Formats: sequence, structure tokens, C-alpha cells
Amino acid sequence: MATAAAPSAASRIAVVTGASSGIGAATARQLAAAGYRVVLTARRKDRIEALAEEIEAAGHQATAYPLDVTDREAVDEFATAFKTIGVLVNNAGGALGADPVATGDPEDWRRMYETNVLGTLNLTQALLPKLEASGDGTVVVVSSTAGFATYEGGAGYVAAKHAEHVLAETLRLEIVGRPVRVVEIAPGMVKTDEFALTRFAGDEDKAAKVYQGVAAPLTADDVADTITWAITRPAHVNIDLLVVRPRAQASNTKVHREA
Repeated sequence: MATAAAPSAASRIAVVTGASSGIGAATARQLAAAGYRVVLTARRKDRIEALAEEIEAAGHQATAYPLDVTDREAVDEFATAFKTIGVLVNNAGGALGADPVATGDPEDWRRMYETNVLGTLNLTQALLPKLEASGDGTVVVVSSTAGFATYEGGAGYVAAKHAEHVLAETLRLEIVGRPVRVVEIAPGMVKTDEFALTRFAGDEDKAAKVYQGVAAPLTADDVADTITWAITRPAHVNIDLLVVRPRAQASNTKVHREA
């Protein structure tokens, strides 16, 4: 049985995007506990600085770096801080709105594409040479089950996540033979403090209905545990794609809800 691999000296820096909350914050905590020096990026400076202090107080290593993943100039400047890195977790993203195609807001569609797809592209392009220089790099793309099946009211988010899935799949083909793995983790229903609330523009009632009657949706820690497991496999083991759902969810549209 393969055991968790300790990061080598050259590959022990892990960059986590969208680390200010939810899956990103949970992943940063778990990677730090696994021996990585985590670099926390997000737009909310106060959040990532507080998380970095928390991780340091627990005896691990963390650095906060405010960053908008859609700002290519800022991303390129960020990349100059590293000679090598071991891990890039492309987690920044999210959903906006749940309107049908006929009435969806094009601005929401644009923002979702820029954050989920172009944000992932920006960080991956900027840091790929650093990952390769480590001799043992890993790119993680946190996509979604929305990248494989559509549902009514979700076309903008679904389109973005389909594109993110294709980005990961194509990158894996293009860099085969180089010392960089490409891992895709595709979560289903995850209950975090912000995902549904952001999608519904702060409407707490609409956000609550997403999870209504579901006894145990996934948590951010569940997904972070999956991401950390994939990263800490031996270097020759690549988890191409791992779909993770709660037991109550059979598909994007088939969810068991208790009365």
C-alpha cells in the first residue's frame, strides 16, 4: 500500500488560490500539516493573513499573498517570487446566479469564466516552469461535477467548469514525460459558508434551500482531505480525475432529501 509521501526540499512550497475561505482555506491547513510551506493567495488580504497566522501558530509554515487570479500582470509578478514550487492548487472560482440561458446575466457568465478558467490558466502558465524546476511538481485543478453534466439554471457555471476540466485534461497530454503531475478533483455538493450565498447574491433563504433536507453534504475539510491525499501519493502516481460526492447525491440532479 502506498503511504503519504513527504515533500522533498525542492518541492515543499504549495501555492493555494482562493485560500480565504472554504475548500481553499481547508486545503491550506491540511497541506501545511502535511509538511508543505503554503502560500495563501486570494483577494481578501485580511482573511489570508489571519489564516497564515493561524497556521504559523500551529507550528507550520504559511505566507499570505493578496492576489487576483484574473489579473495576469499581478500573477506574473507573483511568479517571480519563486525559483521552484512543488504544488499549485487552482481552487479560486465559484458560481454566480441560477438563471436560465434565456435570461442569464452575461456579466455573471464573463466573471465565472474569467475566475474559474482564465484564473486557472494564468496561475498554471506562470508557475509551470517553477513546478518543472522542482523535479516533482503537481498541478491540482479543483473543478466540479458541473464539469461533466449540466442542470437547469446552471449553464454559465457548467460551461466554465467544462472548460476548466478540458484545460486540465489537455495540459496532462501536453506535458507528459515532464516531471509534473496534473490532478483534477471534482467535488459534488459541498456545503461551505460562502459558495451558495455568493451564487445567490447574499440571499440566505435561496442559499439554504440548496442543502435543505440533505443530511450530510460534503464539507470543505472532506474535499481538502481528498486534495491532500492526491498530492501526497508517490511521485509516479497521478490521480487523473477524482469525483467526490456525498452519499446522498447520485448525480447533479438526483439528491436524496429527508422530509
